[in-house]
Amino acid sequence: MKLGIVGATGMVGRVMIDQLENLNFPSDELYLSASEKSIGKEFFFRKKKYTILSINELLSKSLHIVLFSAGSDVSKQWAPKFAEMGVTVIDNSSAWRMDPNKKLIVPEINGFCLKKTDKIIANPNCSTIQLVMILYPLHLEYCIDRVVVSTYQSITGTGQKALNQFNKEKEGFSYYEDEYEKIYPYPIFQNVLPHCDSFLDNGYTIEEIKLMKETKKIMNDKKISITATSARVPVIGGHSESVNITFKKEPDINRIYEILSKTKGVIVQDSPKENIYPMPFFSHGKDEVFVGRIRKDYSCINSLNLWIVADNLRKGAATNTIQIAELLIEKKYV
Repeated sequence: MKLGIVGATGMVGRVMIDQLENLNFPSDELYLSASEKSIGKEFFFRKKKYTILSINELLSKSLHIVLFSAGSDVSKQWAPKFAEMGVTVIDNSSAWRMDPNKKLIVPEINGFCLKKTDKIIANPNCSTIQLVMILYPLHLEYCIDRVVVSTYQSITGTGQKALNQFNKEKEGFSYYEDEYEKIYPYPIFQNVLPHCDSFLDNGYTIEEIKLMKETKKIMNDKKISITATSARVPVIGGHSESVNITFKKEPDINRIYEILSKTKGVIVQDSPKENIYPMPFFSHGKDEVFVGRIRKDYSCINSLNLWIVADNLRKGAATNTIQIAELLIEKKYV
């Protein structure tokens, strides 16, 4: 099995490499690629030295699978070239997510729909993945009518430059007086920005639109009403979501607990009297999605509130990508 990673030096790419190091992933040969400034740099993987290649060099390696995490522009330019050569591409950018001819996959939910002919497979947005991991099993039982979600998203979702800005401000640098690279329009340290990605003419951000559209595609139900508000918070360990769900059937809280407790990849943390609930502090470095604060919404019929947390670099990106690759290998599609 020949595996390639495009964007190997980025935050998600590095997590992919770390996870592959600890998994029994059947890769005989690994090839790493990144931006031009990283070409020639060296990495160690399973006690072997690897050199960062150009993406054009990667194209000549007769790969079986290539994992992309280098942004939409790179994916749009290069993913089709790999696919034309018979290589299966799993892309972590937004380039192909809403393409009607491409699958948008969370293995636990819709991995069954993959086929050997799928050569470009989209990995969903980080905040979408953790949301649908909770919504989908509940939808099967009670049929979701409407979702209202507010996200509190880690600075790591913006990338290394955001983390650099946070660290500078934490060290005491003044956003308005000192010269350093700023990725956000305001300070992020000790602040919350109701602003994830760019604003559109309708007042929503691109991140909010992703949440709304991707959720419907993954769950294969366009009738679900969903609205979202996304905020950037000075947190490193993961994304948090406050979610209000209205069902078409009356939900039973005990049954909700039972369903989520039995859902693969989900951990229920819900004992408020003992101060047990999901937090990025505990999700950091873990692959599961954590859910808690599960309670009835007494203001609306057939409704409940809950709180979801997951490490956005792991299940929200690298883990889900690798799980798709593992599923393809299991099905003998590569």
